[in-house]
Amino acid sequence: MIGAIIGDIVGSVYEFNNHRSKEFPLFQAKSDFTDDSVLSFATAKVLLDGGDYAATYQRFARAYPNRGYGGRFGKWIWLEDPKPYYSFGNGSAMRVAPVGFAFADAETTLVEAKRSAEVTHNHPEGIKGAQAVALAIWMARQGEDRDAIRQAIEKQFGYDLSRTCDLIREVNKFDETCQGSVPEAITCFLESMDFEDCIRLSISIGGDSDTIACIAGGIAQAYYREISDWIVEETRARLSLEFLDILDRFEDR
Repeated sequence: MIGAIIGDIVGSVYEFNNHRSKEFPLFQAKSDFTDDSVLSFATAKVLLDGGDYAATYQRFARAYPNRGYGGRFGKWIWLEDPKPYYSFGNGSAMRVAPVGFAFADAETTLVEAKRSAEVTHNHPEGIKGAQAVALAIWMARQGEDRDAIRQAIEKQFGYDLSRTCDLIREVNKFDETCQGSVPEAITCFLESMDFEDCIRLSISIGGDSDTIACIAGGIAQAYYREISDWIVEETRARLSLEFLDILDRFEDR
C-alpha cells in the first residue's frame, strides 16, 4: 500500500495548486500526508486487526485532524451513531488500496471494497469507485497486463478509459467525485512507464492531485512492484510511528 501513500504525499502540495507538467520535485518541505493516507491506514488497520470500518475511520480522523477531510465527512467523524450519507465523492476510492492488496480472489476483494465504502459512500458511484480501484490493484498483483485491466474496468464499471493523459490535462478541473477522479487515475497508470512516471503523470493532469496520485500509486505499486528506495525513505520519514507500524505489519502480512 506504500504506493498509494507516496502518491498522496507527493500530491499534497498540488491539490489546490495544480502543476500541469511531469517536471517537478517529488518531495518538498511542505509535502505531507493528507486524509487519503489517514483513511488508507485506517482501512489497513481493519484488515489487520478486525473491527468496524466506521468506528475505525472515526478514530483515525479524530486522531489526525485538519488533514483535508471533505465537508460531510468532517461532520460524520463526530457523530455518535454514524450513518452513511449517500456520497459519491472520491473518498471511498482514495482509502481502498489496502483492500486490493489483501485478498487472494477478485470476488472477496470486491465484497470488501464495498464494505469499506458503504459506511459513508453508499451511493452506487461511491461503491463503484472503490471497487474499480481495488479490482485494478488485485489484477495488477496477479500479473495481468494493462489491456486486460483496462478492458475489465471498462466492462464491469462502465468507465471511459479511452481519453489520453494529454487530453485529460487540457480539460481536467478539480473534481472530488469518484466519476471525476477514478477513470483519470487509472488512465495515468495505464500510460505510465514505471512507478515514478505514474506519480508524475498523475500530478501533471491537474484536478484533485493528491487523490488521483494516491489511487494511481496503489495500482502502480501492484503492477511494477519496484519503487526506488529513496522515494520510500522520503515517504516513511513523513509518517507517524503508528502509521509505520501499520505499514510494516501490512507488508509483512
